[in-house]
Amino acid sequence: MRPVSGSHSLSLGLLGIMTLLLHPPSLLGCRFLPRIPHGEYEVLRSVFGIDYKVQYKCKEGYALVGTATVTCWFSEESIPQCKAACLKPRILHGKLSVEKDQYITPDNVTIQCDPGYKMVGSHIISCSEYRTWTPAVPTCKREDPVRHEAVLEGQDLLRCLPNPSNSKMALELYKLSEEIERLKQERDKGKST
Repeated sequence: MRPVSGSHSLSLGLLGIMTLLLHPPSLLGCRFLPRIPHGEYEVLRSVFGIDYKVQYKCKEGYALVGTATVTCWFSEESIPQCKAACLKPRILHGKLSVEKDQYITPDNVTIQCDPGYKMVGSHIISCSEYRTWTPAVPTCKREDPVRHEAVLEGQDLLRCLPNPSNSKMALELYKLSEEIERLKQERDKGKST
């Protein structure tokens, strides 16, 4: 093996210094940043063809879980994921346990129907990887309308009143009107016999 001449060693030394200056220490042990399913990344910084700082984003219909900007890559935990996104289910006459505009896989939601309505379907649904709810979103159907009509009318009336004292007065007037109606029916029964 020949000894390295002075000009060659100077060139190699300068190349080493330039590499250290241009090659940040954080790249040591850094692997290539992976592509993620349903997502892509934009390179923010690159040295010698190694993308060491990128920003991930997801395709439409998917939500990013994790940090969007990643510097280098040392482990699987540092890479974000694009999870399927489900739109908020619409439930007429019902409430959701968690109110959000968008849910991601595997979010679960519990549904409760309003008083006077019964559940048709499962009361727990999950956002699936196909961006749909499974099982299907249930419906809330009105129960026996004859039995619950008075309750529903009372609820509607109470919603219109501005304060609790007016609600109490309205309930008393409702009871009084029911009593008057009952007395009229008894009177009419007595006349017909």
